[in-house]
Order: sequence, then C-alpha cells, then structure tokens
Amino acid sequence: MASSLHSNLTFLLPTPKPKPIITQSSTVHHIPVRCGPRSNRGPLVKGRILSTEAIQAVQSLKRANKTNPQSPAYPSLSRLLKADLLAALRELLRQGECAVALHVFSAVRAEYPDRDLGLLADMISALGKKGMRDEIDRLIGELEEIDGGDEKGLVRVIKGVIGAGLKESTVRIYGVMKRSGVGSSWKVDEYVGKVLSRGLRGFGELELANEVEREFCWDFRGNLENSLV
Repeated sequence: MASSLHSNLTFLLPTPKPKPIITQSSTVHHIPVRCGPRSNRGPLVKGRILSTEAIQAVQSLKRANKTNPQSPAYPSLSRLLKADLLAALRELLRQGECAVALHVFSAVRAEYPDRDLGLLADMISALGKKGMRDEIDRLIGELEEIDGGDEKGLVRVIKGVIGAGLKESTVRIYGVMKRSGVGSSWKVDEYVGKVLSRGLRGFGELELANEVEREFCWDFRGNLENSLV
C-alpha cells in the first residue's frame, strides 16, 4: 500500500528543467567601460590642442619652478610662436600655476605689446583666486604702459581688482584712465563707469565715485550732442 502511494506521488514532483548548453559559437557581449578624469583639473581649452612645443614649454617651466621656487632658472621662450606662447600661458593658468604664468605673461607683454586687456583680466582673476594681491597691484602699476584698451577687457580688469579687494589699485585704474584720456585711448562705455563708481563707493571713496559719475555723464552727453550736430 505504502509502496503504491509513493509511486503515485512521484508524478506530482516538478520536472527539472534542462540546463542550457553553451557552445563555442555563443556570442560574447562586451560591456564598454569609460574612465573618468584622473585629476580634478578641467579639460583643455575647448577647441584647442596644445602643440608639442607648448607642452614641452609648460613642463620645463614647471620643472624649473619646482627645482628652485625662490629663484627659478626659467628656459628661454623666444623660440615659441605667439600662438604657442599664449596656449602655454592659458594652460598654466588652468592648472593654477600662477607664479610660472606671471613669467610667461611678462614674456608675452615684452614680445607682443598690444591693447588687448583680456589676457590681463585672466591673470588678475587667477591671481585673485590664489590671494596674490601684491602681484595684482604690480600688474595694475604697469597698466599705464598699455596706453589704452577696449571696454570689454577694461571692465573685466576693474571687476577683478574690486573682487580682490584692492582699493588702491581701483583708484589707480581711474587715474590712468584720466591721464590717458577717457573716450580716446581708453574705449569705454557708461557701464564701465558704473562698475568703477560702485567699486569706489564700496571702498568708501564717495567723492571719487561721484567724480567718476560726473566725468562719464559729461563725456557721454557731450558725445551725444556732437553726434546730433
């Protein structure tokens, strides 16, 4: 009886599923693996790849500064083309190598003097982030040698100096503009005057801020009247 019952129960057990047979012809699927950046530094300037000369210049400059930070023996940069020199400078700024970048910036200014204040604004911005206030003051002290500039670059310079909390350099910028001639050597607009005036007020230079506003209001009113004649 028991044997018969056990025999009947075996039909109620689930039938085991056959295991899949893997053949050599089975397709192997590869999962792509993407590696992220190996450091916290951002990518190179969009749309620009550093030349071999620029890369070597950056490496040799950094090596010289690391070997003797107090008095580095920097290699000559005279063999570099302007494009490579500027690319090396921007790469150094991107890496936060401001001390080395200052040396390259001086070489650029000596070799290719012009009125483009954009590069000066980039330098001031980078130096401000590093708290290198004395170096910013020194660059502003050399501003008179540029003898003018465009309003877009000038307003970036003013904002960078104000952002670094440099009162004397902000006052010096206005002095340079007055001596060089607002509206002639220095191509400015009303927005530049407003930024400069607000900065001076923030430093407590109320009389000078009012003077800036009067100077710019008169200048633009006079230009408008002359254009209507």
